[in-house]
Amino acid sequence: MKLLELFIASSKPVVETLLITSVGFYLALDRVNLLGPDARKHLNNIVFYVFSPSLIGSRLADSVTYESLVKMWFMPVNVMLTFIIGSLLGWIVIVITKPPSHLRGLIISSCASGNLGTMPLIIIPAICKEKGGPFGDAESCEKYGMGYVTLSMTMGTVYSWTYIYNLMRVLSNSPVETQHSVESNYNSCKVPLISSKEEEEEDNHNKVGRWEKLKQRVVSLSEKVDLASIFAPATIAAIIALVIGLITPLRNLLIGTVAPLRVVQDSLTLLGDGAIPAMTLIMGGNLLKGLTMSSGITSSGITKFSIIGVLVARYILLPISGVLIVRGAYKLDLVTSEPLYQFVLLLQYAVPPAMNLGTMTQLFGSGESECSVIMLWTYSLASISLTLWPTFFMWLVA
Repeated sequence: MKLLELFIASSKPVVETLLITSVGFYLALDRVNLLGPDARKHLNNIVFYVFSPSLIGSRLADSVTYESLVKMWFMPVNVMLTFIIGSLLGWIVIVITKPPSHLRGLIISSCASGNLGTMPLIIIPAICKEKGGPFGDAESCEKYGMGYVTLSMTMGTVYSWTYIYNLMRVLSNSPVETQHSVESNYNSCKVPLISSKEEEEEDNHNKVGRWEKLKQRVVSLSEKVDLASIFAPATIAAIIALVIGLITPLRNLLIGTVAPLRVVQDSLTLLGDGAIPAMTLIMGGNLLKGLTMSSGITSSGITKFSIIGVLVARYILLPISGVLIVRGAYKLDLVTSEPLYQFVLLLQYAVPPAMNLGTMTQLFGSGESECSVIMLWTYSLASISLTLWPTFFMWLVA
């Protein structure tokens, strides 16, 4: 395909996303009020507990086998690298722009956690359907492409609800000052006026005291890090789907046109198909809130320099890093020569921030307005980024 044809193929999925987002934007208007704050919150919960786990479970179980998992071993590593590099870029943005302390987690998360679900699920089928596309016939392209995207979405969901969730949870809380007790001051100034036996007993007591302090620190850390979030519904669905996909008897029982219990898979697929439009509608409603907040960016707690820093990190520095990593991995024979696989790996570095960041800020009750402002600007410019970068990626791999 020529460069202009690649550009047109990249722009079509972006237009589809904008059209659905505009519907959500319209439904959230005050005069319509069908997707107000309460409705978005309830729809968020439905996506979190029903649609997203169904989507991940149905797509992952259908596309992942032992052979395909061995072939795609670099995918989880690549997703992890997007989070690590994004986190480092987020820290640089924080050091330069000096935002309020309660927004540090939000800024790092916006740079680190990408939309590895909705956007690729829209982009890949749209590109595969293009006549004379760079990835072969439409049926094979969509089949393998959706397998790559599903694993990418699964790993992104797991990393988001483990690393990003706990990062935002810890950094959104204000630090508590440590109070020094009188006893500690006294112990630091005590004079050795007791016998060696008493000293030995006191040493044992101090060892027990240190052990108790260590236990208290572990308990305090476990309170800050929500270990239960590791087993979020999407994570549990991913684990179950991997078990089904890798164990042949279970796979034959549930997956395929002749499977005895294929109705279960069909039902989950039907539920999962509602995840993409629901999340995109929520994004449109959240953009309306971000538009109302952006009129007073300073009053919302986030400065324009922080927003520019997030945009530069996500749409310039991160994609450049992705090109270096993926092409370097290909040169070292860590990645297969399949163009579609490399394209999905590169696309993971160019997507806007994950939409579940809005859900997390709602759960924590901190930074929700500022998150809406960040989402407004990042998703507004995503129409440009997700047209230019995929065009370059397709030219690079094809």
